[in-house]
Amino acid sequence: MDRSPLYPVMALLLAVYSLSPTSLAETVHCDLQPVDPKVTYTTSQVPKGCVAQVPNATVEVHILFLEFPREISSLELTVQMSKQNGTLSREVLLVLSVDKTVFLRLQHPGIPVHLAFSPNRVFQEPPGVNTTQLPAFTTKSQLLNWAGTKGAIASVAELNDPKSILLHLDQAPRSPSSCSPQPHMDMGHTLEWRPHTEASVRGCRLNGVPGHKEAHILRVLPGPEARPRTVTVKVELGCPSGNPDSLLILQGPPYVSWLIDAIHSMQIWTTGNYSFKIFPKNYVSGFRLPDTPQGLLEEARRLNASVVASFVELPLASAISLRTSSCGTGLQTSPTPVQTTPPKEICNEELLMSLIQPKCFNDMTLVLKKNLISPLRCTVTSLTFRDASCQAEDRDDQFVLRSTYSSCGMEMTGNVVSNEVVVSLLSSPSPQRKKVQCINVDSLSFLLELYLTPQFLQASNTIELGQQGFVQVSVSPSIPELMLKLDSCQLDLGPETDTVELIQSQAAKGSCVSLLSPSPHGDMRFSFLLRGYMVPTPKAGTLSCTVALRLRTSFMDVHRTVSMSLNIVSPGMTGKTLVLPAVLGITFGAFLIGALLTAALWGIYSHTRPPRKREPVVAVAAPASSESSSTNHSIGSTQSTPCSTSSMA
Repeated sequence: MDRSPLYPVMALLLAVYSLSPTSLAETVHCDLQPVDPKVTYTTSQVPKGCVAQVPNATVEVHILFLEFPREISSLELTVQMSKQNGTLSREVLLVLSVDKTVFLRLQHPGIPVHLAFSPNRVFQEPPGVNTTQLPAFTTKSQLLNWAGTKGAIASVAELNDPKSILLHLDQAPRSPSSCSPQPHMDMGHTLEWRPHTEASVRGCRLNGVPGHKEAHILRVLPGPEARPRTVTVKVELGCPSGNPDSLLILQGPPYVSWLIDAIHSMQIWTTGNYSFKIFPKNYVSGFRLPDTPQGLLEEARRLNASVVASFVELPLASAISLRTSSCGTGLQTSPTPVQTTPPKEICNEELLMSLIQPKCFNDMTLVLKKNLISPLRCTVTSLTFRDASCQAEDRDDQFVLRSTYSSCGMEMTGNVVSNEVVVSLLSSPSPQRKKVQCINVDSLSFLLELYLTPQFLQASNTIELGQQGFVQVSVSPSIPELMLKLDSCQLDLGPETDTVELIQSQAAKGSCVSLLSPSPHGDMRFSFLLRGYMVPTPKAGTLSCTVALRLRTSFMDVHRTVSMSLNIVSPGMTGKTLVLPAVLGITFGAFLIGALLTAALWGIYSHTRPPRKREPVVAVAAPASSESSSTNHSIGSTQSTPCSTSSMA
């Protein structure tokens, strides 16, 4: 029997069968629209970044470039380190570069962190963390170069509109030794963050399917690095005990496993393996699912779901949270807004009060800029001190509240001046209050001292060229609430010599300067090595240091400069100003002049000395004439010198 005509028919049937899932998926009528369920996520994917391994670094630098769409935003930043690593032996410098005003909540349990940021952009809560003012840079590469001079760069990340950031200080073993930012970077365990904006959630009805079964579809897109990872999915449904007719579909790359945190009864359909939080080690094998939106919608329909209550596509995340108020009641679509009366604006009072920070000089001044108040939807009707008669001045672009330390209800406790700022808002029946403090710097004394030994035993005002000096800056009386930092120090050697920069931006300038541990009383200390040879040779100099003072309840610094005069001498010649080359030159010159003078005197003497008389020779039995002739000849022969002929003539 000839069966050759059947082969084309069978091939056609196989082709139709292999294409049938896609064809059916394309026929699913599902008009995805925005719906109410809320989906938030945490991810380690960043638009651009890098991670480096720096195990031997004394200073570990982490850099965050943050961009925000709003004029003022809030950010939660947490710095952690695993317990098995013990105490961190190196310093941590965290550099924040922001384009808008940010209210920062920093948590760093037991980890000494030093922050660098622009104080007019970042408002830190709680205060008290050591900070450095970030210089003004025009490009990111300039900031990276500056940060590289402070220590070894361990991570760099660019983030868009972050709400929270978790930074791990543990070393990344598979990372390179240097950090070069790359686009679409997976920061791994080093950094995880959550954006302010919630994920876009859509839903639809699947026509032709009876019942009330709801499907929640979470699709995780592949990342730049295919490595095994676990995604935690937390599900909170509106039903107290869940909806038995609920379906959870989790689709992701093949290297992703799922850890499901839910107390609800639902049908689970995932790729890869999954387990539940209450039994994290009991993995269940998943299924092979389509990797397209249409394919996933068809999968939900095949599992008898009549409603897609939520459909979300996310970047490769480490944690996902799904919250919905539905309970088998069908699709909870977001209603189209109808323009009626303007909604009542809610003032963000917390962020508003964080903007109130005093500036202290010879008085207390508070400036509240209106362009920062407006995004918070706040209307300020009054701004005063505790004494209500001290009202803020309402200028075009800002409110300014100012008072001396002796008026407007100021309270003086030791060297700390305190008051209370009262803010009345249109949206609140009761005013908001905030305690503010300043340092009365005029009541403090500053002392700058130079020592020649690291024991700091005897102060001196004289230093030799090539000698190491040890400097101590003290402030009295001691105030526990006061934090002190050496902001800058320099040595001025006169108009003919360049100023020697010792400390800049609270950091040592060069390898010849070292910041030392404070004294037992908290005095600031550092050492420097003076050059051994300078042209022209300085005889005196002025050492000056600027001290940054800050109360632990504030983030604004107050600066004061203290200086002292120094005598500069050459090594081994205290009180002299001659250096060793000059001494050697003078000694050799004196020796040469002495030798030449001795030679000249000897020549003069040899040419002008009188003839020396000889003792008479006694001749026996000689006639007188012979004696006289013999004697004259003998004398003439003893003065046979170049000058003898002329002498005898």
